Amino acid sequence: MAQSVSNNTGKKLIQIDVSSDTVCPWCFVGKRNLDKAVAALKDHYDFEIRWHPFFLNPSAPKEGVDKRKFYEDKFGSRAQGIAARMTEVFRGLGLEYNLSGLTGNTLDSHRLIYFARQQGLDKQHNLVDELCLGYFTQGKYIGDRQFLVECANKVGVEGAAEFLEDPNNGLNEVKEELEKYSAQTSGVPHYVINGKHELSGGQPPEVFLRAFQAAAN
Repeated sequence: MAQSVSNNTGKKLIQIDVSSDTVCPWCFVGKRNLDKAVAALKDHYDFEIRWHPFFLNPSAPKEGVDKRKFYEDKFGSRAQGIAARMTEVFRGLGLEYNLSGLTGNTLDSHRLIYFARQQGLDKQHNLVDELCLGYFTQGKYIGDRQFLVECANKVGVEGAAEFLEDPNNGLNEVKEELEKYSAQTSGVPHYVINGKHELSGGQPPEVFLRAFQAAAN
């Protein structure tokens, strides 16, 4: 996807700060719809997209728990309907929603997303996509170190294994971003466009399009 910096292109720059969690299905839905909106207007604007951490369940266990059981325990009788709805939404994006595998603590994924941005916004953006694809459609565990490194390698992020090896790497930066971008956010995904226009939820592409045009004026 195009998240280019406006230098001498003559196009207005649209900066988007996204607060999200890597186990939030609506965050992935929102990302795919955001991508469609960016692609539709890339000839008119330049885009910078930055991803920031949010923890839906800060106390989630690092070792992971069964994903399907977790949702059943959390949502009770509503779990089946929620899963059916997400299956329908994902199919609308050409994807198969998969509830197999584990869910759990997302701290390492957010440390890696921070690390990826140091190597370029495109790499960070693409990493978020790979992580979500694996977790939501392939039954991968978001806390699995091997899976995280594989995703990093796919998008060209170098040194991921070494970075993740030290649990302190990126920890302070994740905490700082959490405080700066997500402390006042009650739910995700949450988008701030050009520092002033805010959107929440897995919005359809046309909502992003209108927000871009409003922010650029």
